[in-house]
Amino acid sequence: MKIVCDDKIPYIQAALHELADEVVVKPGRDITPDDVRDAHILLVRTRTRCDERLLGGSKVFLVVTATIGYDHLDTHWLESHGIAWANCPGCNAHSVAQYVQCSLLQLKRQRGVDLAQSVLGIVGVGHVGSAVLETAARMGLKRILLCDPPRQAAGEAAPEGMEWSTMQRLEQEADIITFHTPLTSEGPYPTLHLADERFFQALGQRPGRVIINAARGGVVDEAALLRAMDEGVVREAVIDTWEGEPAIRRELLQRAFIATPHIAGYSADGKANATRQTLRHVCRMLLRPMTFEVHAPSLPADFHPSADPEELALQLYDPLADTQRLRTSPDDFERLRGDYPLRREYAEMAK
Repeated sequence: MKIVCDDKIPYIQAALHELADEVVVKPGRDITPDDVRDAHILLVRTRTRCDERLLGGSKVFLVVTATIGYDHLDTHWLESHGIAWANCPGCNAHSVAQYVQCSLLQLKRQRGVDLAQSVLGIVGVGHVGSAVLETAARMGLKRILLCDPPRQAAGEAAPEGMEWSTMQRLEQEADIITFHTPLTSEGPYPTLHLADERFFQALGQRPGRVIINAARGGVVDEAALLRAMDEGVVREAVIDTWEGEPAIRRELLQRAFIATPHIAGYSADGKANATRQTLRHVCRMLLRPMTFEVHAPSLPADFHPSADPEELALQLYDPLADTQRLRTSPDDFERLRGDYPLRREYAEMAK
């Protein structure tokens, strides 16, 4: 048994050596057809495109991505060639919710955004959007609107006490709009450039909005966003996912209030969840019991949590620190992701 694994999947290597005779660990971008030709299982993150070019003629029978998103997997090709695949839905949902929470707190503190008088629109209410809703509901926003056309069309009920809203309603009423959708270009509800020129023109009926993109880069048309910022339609932007990563748009990097290197879901807790789910997929395929425990590292002993909830939230995570690191070294986008510092979630601190 041979397993090839992205070296940025943490807390996993000891378990893999118990499951396989040979384990190859490499940066995701550097995994080649030669690496996987005689492999049986491939474990990746977003930087490995899993398609015929990589896997054609290989022995791989299982691909697992330790991420929520899976647009880097050619699922049609995998399925048509008998290769099972799996992702890790919800693994970092609370990490992204922490990112949105702390971004909102800094918008309040540094930019004067009055959260108590703001309507928040959440686009995409799956695992991540639901976690964002749960967190935002505790922050005293004026109202929260939920938009998820696929779930609404499927007849799914909105979360308790809520109702589904159309995109048009969010365009009219939401002061802050945060995106949490997958990136799709086909089907009845494509999300590629969901926030496009038309979307920003609709926002212009009531300018001064805040846009948050912690979904996928292509969900927001960055050129259209910059024009909307020029026109005052968008007051502030919070950007974690970028078109063309890692070659990001420098103008948007400088103009966004918060600009981070695709790390919204990078809490140690989210990473541990992803690794745990990845191992479950592998064990299920190999008909092995899942006996491996995966724990995130503890915070340093000299960490002293504040009694003030807002201060504690920003102690645990301040997105402006990530923004400063990226602005200082934009060419190091991948390194900043790969060498990401320890970050824990409030939920873990409360245990």
